[in-house]
Amino acid sequence: MATAAGRLLPLLLVLHALLVVTAAAVSGVAYDHRSLIISGRRRLLISTSIHYPRSVPAMWPKLVAEAKEGGADCIETYVFWNGHETAPGKYYFEDRFDLVQFARVVKDAGLFLILRIGPFVAGEWNFGGLPVWLHYIPGTVFRTNNEPFKSHMKGFTTKIVDMMKKERFFASQGGHIILAQIENEYEGTEQAYGAGGKAYARWAASMALSQNTGVPWIMCQQSDAPDHVINTCNSFYCDQFEPNSPTKPKIWTENWPGWFQNFGEANPHRPAEDVAFSVARFFGKGGTVQNYYVYHGGTNFGRTTGGPFITTSYDYDAPIDEYGLRRLPKWGHLRELHKSIKMCEHSLLYGNSTSFSLGPQQEADVYTDHSGGCVAFLSNIDSEKDKVVTFRKREYDLPAWSVSILPDCDNVVYNTAKVRSQTSMVDMVPETLQASKPDQWSIFTEKIGIWDKNDFIRNGFVDHINTTKDSTDYLWHTTSFKVDRSYPTSGKHPILNIDSKGHGVHAFLNDMLIGSAFGNGSKSSFSVHMPINLKTGKNEIALLSMTVGLQNAGARYEWVGAGLTTVNISGMENGTMDLSSNNWAYKIGLEGEHYSLFKPDQGNNRRWSQQSEPPKDQPLTWYKVNVDVPQGDDPIGLDMQSMGKGLAWLNGNAIGRYWLRTSSSDDRCTPSCNYRGQFSPDNCRTGCGKPTQRWYHVPRSWFHPSGNTLVVFEEQGGDPTKITFSRRVATSICSFVSENYPSIVDMETWDKNMPDDGRVASEAQLSCPKGKIISSVNFASFGDPSGTCRSYQQGSCHHPDSLSVVKKACLNNNGCTVSLSDRGFGKDLCPEVIKTLAIEVDCS
Repeated sequence: MATAAGRLLPLLLVLHALLVVTAAAVSGVAYDHRSLIISGRRRLLISTSIHYPRSVPAMWPKLVAEAKEGGADCIETYVFWNGHETAPGKYYFEDRFDLVQFARVVKDAGLFLILRIGPFVAGEWNFGGLPVWLHYIPGTVFRTNNEPFKSHMKGFTTKIVDMMKKERFFASQGGHIILAQIENEYEGTEQAYGAGGKAYARWAASMALSQNTGVPWIMCQQSDAPDHVINTCNSFYCDQFEPNSPTKPKIWTENWPGWFQNFGEANPHRPAEDVAFSVARFFGKGGTVQNYYVYHGGTNFGRTTGGPFITTSYDYDAPIDEYGLRRLPKWGHLRELHKSIKMCEHSLLYGNSTSFSLGPQQEADVYTDHSGGCVAFLSNIDSEKDKVVTFRKREYDLPAWSVSILPDCDNVVYNTAKVRSQTSMVDMVPETLQASKPDQWSIFTEKIGIWDKNDFIRNGFVDHINTTKDSTDYLWHTTSFKVDRSYPTSGKHPILNIDSKGHGVHAFLNDMLIGSAFGNGSKSSFSVHMPINLKTGKNEIALLSMTVGLQNAGARYEWVGAGLTTVNISGMENGTMDLSSNNWAYKIGLEGEHYSLFKPDQGNNRRWSQQSEPPKDQPLTWYKVNVDVPQGDDPIGLDMQSMGKGLAWLNGNAIGRYWLRTSSSDDRCTPSCNYRGQFSPDNCRTGCGKPTQRWYHVPRSWFHPSGNTLVVFEEQGGDPTKITFSRRVATSICSFVSENYPSIVDMETWDKNMPDDGRVASEAQLSCPKGKIISSVNFASFGDPSGTCRSYQQGSCHHPDSLSVVKKACLNNNGCTVSLSDRGFGKDLCPEVIKTLAIEVDCS
């Protein structure tokens, strides 16, 4: 019987595994204080954000697949109300906004889905995701106990829930949606509305629960979330977060590996070592679901930029781009983290936990389960000093600000500060903007001021947003006045003074551009003072007021206006001439917008004029040119460094706003980034003195095999002949591995019972992108090298055969592995030094 039972046990385990269905066919979600329980099984989940309208449908399968390859179990997305309900009761679910298709792609990949319906999302998205038309429903106040707002919010929420139910996507139906979110980061705003805010929060939770989705609802950053709704954390660090009830699990809905930037500010980058530290601390402290809020596929196409003035690091200078985590220079470090955490999953979910001190700023979090399993997370939260700690009578090296993971309470398989994976360095490789028909540019120049009949005349100024209702960025204001002689006199210029609530203005005097001014992300309002020349008699002023995205968060943000408030001319002979109360003629939008010159079917519009050489440095000019498809299959960016500010389209698809605004040369940039210590956006800025956004993503699926049309509207003036496409290419890869790094190479097959002396030596592993080989070795040093990728330096200890060993192993291969115990390194020339191997190679 014992023998038969022994044979039967593996079979029973196999049958049990078959009964635990995949993520695409779960049957329900419950929870307690330990975790979510999906189909009767506790789960520890790694999630990452893919916001579907920030990419295009052709990209979704690859984005989801690469998220899964990186260790994700789950995809998170907002639902973008203003992209779906374009007018009351009129819905759009096509192209980038095909939510059902996106959800199906996630399901087909075998991943779970967290659906953050909101429907307020903030998310650096225009107007926080709420429709502009909603602001103009009489009596409506956003996000408080307001009946018109609640009625429309409930209607949209129900619409989305019903769509998901129809597709049987909720886990309670056997689908893959395991969590839904109502509202978003409301607690800070709630206080501003007092009793109305608290009542609204309770109503929102109750309304969500009444949808009967059969899956838990969450509210992020909402410490007063009611029973049956899980409050979650959004932050750089959530290890110290605790839900508001002992019956709720610890969920991190937004871990911020990147951070938004304001136009005109340098890029803030968060080091992978610090991201890994935060994740390891979270799971070591009982966390159960963690979501990287990194915007896989992150591009705000068209005019969806949240703002005003936020670029949110979606450009090609940033560490987050169309392939999200995979394009972080050290993305493999996080993939290894996910594997090491999964090795600990059973003990983390089912074990008993204890925490105790290992030193002044060092601690251990230990989990032991009934089967004898034991895992430990050893932390050093000292941001300056490395430490050696003793745990279970054994010494462990803990670098400053790091966590070591021990899946057997003995062997270290991972340390957050010791990056074993390669670092990928990416360059934007330019290609000539090849015209399909050489010497054929089409040009249209906007008329300055009122380009047709004015829309209305008003004494004084109107609010820009209330006038355009965000149908366009642009609003013309024109007026005229007379002077009895010309200015300047005696060398003194009159000064045109303009005050505006934001966001920008181009000022024209007598059909000449005399200057531009803008607010910024910290303060959208501005004042500008421009010296001018006046002619005798009638002078005409035309002011083009602009918005750059609408406010996307904050109490009563829908009431934040924009546009001109005062205009006067000082320095006149009789004092200051106040023009604010003049008769101003208004025109909404541009003539080129009105005639849809960006659409493919407008190619023969008679307003276009053919020119062999396009004008340069000319404001308010539309350019059209036929272009060929860039070679290869690399991601493409449109390089606009030769231009100023405006809009761009390819084959009628809106690439979006471009703006070559340069950051300050002293904007707190640092030559290197220290991962140690709590991250803030000021820690690791790059790109000072450079445009904050230069390249703009153009999806390859937007190109035709031939006959592609690029249309650009330039506001200020630039050189369109220098516009290029650039391919985003991984051109070089690096590895920096030391003897004292964790040496478990394959975590999936690692045997925890293997003795220490049976483990392999540390290795440097390099791999070029598919289809490329290692074409050259730029640097190799075995000893005590220092520096970072592309700036490594030899130390006092250097093995002279380092380069030859690496070349032998790597040249002309797609990838290679170099062991620190390689025989080629021969005799140990400096035995007192902990050896490090640093390598930099090129891929081609």
